[in-house]
Amino acid sequence: MPNGPGRNEFVDGNGDLAVSSDSGAAQGSLLSPELYLNRELTWLSFNRRVLAEAEDERNPLLERLKFLAITASNLDEFFIKRIGGLKQQAASGVQALTLDGRTPQMQIAECLEVIRRQELRQREVLALLFEQLKTHGIAVRRYEELSASQQVALREHYLTNIFPLVTPLAIDPAHPFPFVSSLSLNLLVTIRQPADDQPGEPAAGEPDTALARIKVPVGSGVPRFLRVDGGNEFVLLEHVIAHNLDLLFPQLEIAKCELFRVSRNANAERDEEEADDLLAMIETELRDRRMAPIVRLEAERGMEPVHRGMLAAELGLDERADVFETDGMLGLRDLMELAELEIPELHDPPHHPLNHPRLLEHRNIFHVIRDAGSLLLRHPYDSYATSVERFLREASRDPKVRAVKMTIYRTSADARLLGYLCEAARNGKQVAVVVELKARFDEEANIHFASYLEDFGIHVTYGVLGLKTHCKLILVVRRDYNGLRRYAHIGTGNYHAGTARLYADFGLLTADERIGHDLTELFNFLTTGYRLKRAYQKILPAPSILKQALLEKIEREIELKSRNPRYEALLQFKVNALEDGDITRALYRASQAGIKVDLIVRDSCRLRPQLQRLSENIRVVSIVGRFLEHGRIYYFRNGGNEEYLIGSADAMTRNLESRVEVLVPVEDPLLRQELRTVLDCQLKPNRGQWEMGSDGSYIRSTATESCQQCLIDVAEGAHQTRHRRRRGYAHRPLRNV
Repeated sequence: MPNGPGRNEFVDGNGDLAVSSDSGAAQGSLLSPELYLNRELTWLSFNRRVLAEAEDERNPLLERLKFLAITASNLDEFFIKRIGGLKQQAASGVQALTLDGRTPQMQIAECLEVIRRQELRQREVLALLFEQLKTHGIAVRRYEELSASQQVALREHYLTNIFPLVTPLAIDPAHPFPFVSSLSLNLLVTIRQPADDQPGEPAAGEPDTALARIKVPVGSGVPRFLRVDGGNEFVLLEHVIAHNLDLLFPQLEIAKCELFRVSRNANAERDEEEADDLLAMIETELRDRRMAPIVRLEAERGMEPVHRGMLAAELGLDERADVFETDGMLGLRDLMELAELEIPELHDPPHHPLNHPRLLEHRNIFHVIRDAGSLLLRHPYDSYATSVERFLREASRDPKVRAVKMTIYRTSADARLLGYLCEAARNGKQVAVVVELKARFDEEANIHFASYLEDFGIHVTYGVLGLKTHCKLILVVRRDYNGLRRYAHIGTGNYHAGTARLYADFGLLTADERIGHDLTELFNFLTTGYRLKRAYQKILPAPSILKQALLEKIEREIELKSRNPRYEALLQFKVNALEDGDITRALYRASQAGIKVDLIVRDSCRLRPQLQRLSENIRVVSIVGRFLEHGRIYYFRNGGNEEYLIGSADAMTRNLESRVEVLVPVEDPLLRQELRTVLDCQLKPNRGQWEMGSDGSYIRSTATESCQQCLIDVAEGAHQTRHRRRRGYAHRPLRNV
């Protein structure tokens, strides 16, 4: 297979991967590379769909700017995680092919080609948005455009509030090339003595200029965009520094000032098997990551070629492949500062999560759950504070609660949940928390959280050697009137109040005794590492059971269809990613057996739908909208004995084989109907829907109704119905949602 797009493949004008649908491989082996899309390229295609939200004129201007910032942040993370990992493989001489038949080096080359096109489009969209924002009094101005009085005011602000944080570092034979941190903004300054101060011509070979590097101190309370005159006009911090370099280099001439930015590889994982102390190993990994090899250099267009070459050489980069020249602003992720301006007419209408209808009652939450059996939570439509946080708050204070157990993968520094855990410990309850130290980019925070919890006497463990603990679980043991009873929350999203308002997730609050039994077994495994395979009655945990269970359930549907050709077999998965080869092949076999397969896959998807005699019964859609689709649902018609599963696991090899995940069945018919509503809303044509064709490209639905708005309406309708029933007005009709 040649470099660049592989056989029967091309990348369309939108930066999406596309594959020829006439390859003929559909009739061949299910191991044929032509049947699988590349994970990295399909993720970049997802990022292109997010960029389309920034282009969409139906979105308010600051929401469009937000989506643009998200695409830039996504690409930063893609470089430091995915490109970094591929570069490691290439440097190690790895030649193993992916399912789609690519080597690491081939993937790097193709990804960089797509990224360059995406970044060019980002710049075009940014220029358009900036022009439109000017009509609303929002502008990013160049320093030289400011009046003299405005420049003086900014200089004074800079001198007082920022200048003490700025440190110039010389680059010369006496000063080694300075360390450059990942994703930092830097100025490369060329300085020289004024001509009047030079007594004569420089000696032969003696340079008349010198170089210095300045790190732009964005973060830690220092904004990238500095306000002008207290209004909604801004100047970039680096421009203010660049135009006031006389404060750093008095009596020197500034010959040139050029901006650059680097991205470092974030893959610095060590072998846990050789670690005597997991906590110390993670801390070492964090230090290694800060010093990790650089995988990308971004330089503003017009940088002196000799300077660009010097930077590439010092940073160990291939100047042709790894250097990205950019017009205008570097680090577009910082546009989020502007996107958060509080101008209501330039944002989506505010969304306020509602209390779950069953949790409106001012009763003990454990009594409510016990009476209901189980409650389904749908965030951000249902309030996180009055459901998950309330569950843990009441557990910490209820005198009948004896023990609380919880997993933490990611949470926020101000998380109320941590306080409730500490309160539970102070109140004499047994509290055990499994903290995942290797949650990417949250390691340092999780080390802090673990130490904080231990200070309150909480039993903290770090999971099982070699497995990331990705499941989202809370188990509460309470002495009820008839003995000990277990109550649980099983979620698809992290215990993070901030993302609970931005991510679309599910959760199950349940008093099901068999689920409680299973979670007790699982926590015993997580806190000891002993006996991976245990006697689980309802939950499907990875890596011990889940993957094989999913394959068996797909095979069961195939068997049911083969026995009764008239049976309308159906599989529906809603996941963030479909990457695992075994699951993909099983779905291909299901389609060949005549089974209808609906896949709602947010980003990476290896499977190619609509190939004749292979996947013509498979439909793949992606939903991109106001909320990040993060929940997982696995549905099997099962001959009419339907199964709905929700949980933390995507259909990815790493989730199914290298992580502790949990899927839990949803059995209450009313709760199943709520999940059915979500699936139906997202599968029917809607504004946020993109459908994949057999060539791997996506086409956006022309429908105007948003499925996420539909779900907001459904939540409001359920809330109103419950409210009317409580007040005796249930007979009044509600509008049809």
